[in-house]
Amino acid sequence: MAIAKGALEGVEMSDYKKKKFWRKKIVLVTGFEGFLGSHLTKALISYGAKVTGLDIKVHRKDTILCSADYKKIEVIKGNVANYRLLRKIINKDNIQIVFHLAAEALVEKGYDNPLRAFRSNICGTWSILEACRFARSLEALIVASSDKAYGSHKKLPYTETTPLIGRNPYDVSKSSADLIAHAYAHTYGLPVAITRCGNIYGPGDLNFSRIIPDTIRCALTNRKLLIRSDGQYTRDYVYIDDIVNGYILLAEKLKKLDLKGEAFNLSDENPLAVIRVVNYVFGLMGKSPNYEIFDRARCEIRHQYLASQKARKILKWKPRVSLKQGLLKTINWYKDYFKNES
Repeated sequence: MAIAKGALEGVEMSDYKKKKFWRKKIVLVTGFEGFLGSHLTKALISYGAKVTGLDIKVHRKDTILCSADYKKIEVIKGNVANYRLLRKIINKDNIQIVFHLAAEALVEKGYDNPLRAFRSNICGTWSILEACRFARSLEALIVASSDKAYGSHKKLPYTETTPLIGRNPYDVSKSSADLIAHAYAHTYGLPVAITRCGNIYGPGDLNFSRIIPDTIRCALTNRKLLIRSDGQYTRDYVYIDDIVNGYILLAEKLKKLDLKGEAFNLSDENPLAVIRVVNYVFGLMGKSPNYEIFDRARCEIRHQYLASQKARKILKWKPRVSLKQGLLKTINWYKDYFKNES
């Protein structure tokens, strides 16, 4: 059946091309049940990819993945630092594309348990890289780094050439993993590229130590929001769908544009202070701001935000969802979530 030309214009044309690229592509997503991993997995499934999901916890109660999604995923419970398991998965399934998202994702947890952060973020990364080094069918490996990999610098925004000089446990774990990925690209020619993102927000993030989901939760449940910093820490905020699109574009173009060893910042280039974001969320929800500033943040960089011109130029990526649009979508999701929880 012929597809009408008008139905393939604009975003729909882009989605059609994605589906064509990903149809029956064999993909491994580590950390597939996490916030980013679950959104990415749902997108890949919708494009027709054959997804293997690896996670240390599987079939979680709180996830955006539904029973129909799980039927389309090969689910494997395991630790990403288990090199033998990774070799077995990659070789048995002839994995073509890997998204390595599994990690300890929170600065505070890295402070409290540095060994866990190092084991997950550093050992997990070298294990997946080494397993992929012997993969017969590998086309692309995307490693999720972080803006925290840069450490603290006076010159802002950070570009991809800004030195990686993390000092605190979490930041060092991301700097190290990032550098190890570069080593595999440049030493062994491994088709690996790195992403460094601003603060990601959106539906399904149930880690309430993050400012946006916690603000929404407090507004919906009439609790006082406790801000652990002084409220003036500056970050950029990017909606989850835009980040997923960036990952997918990078995987699609890595081999074609020979992007191995390259890193890409994904940012909306609109840095905001925490207190401004908090007040904005309360305003969108029609609530009076209700918070207390603790000013007890540990091991957090005061001002950190990214330039994303490289991704915009090479990948043709840019955020499609404004902060207002993204927050309204996110707020509506949490309204349904807490309604169902009560």
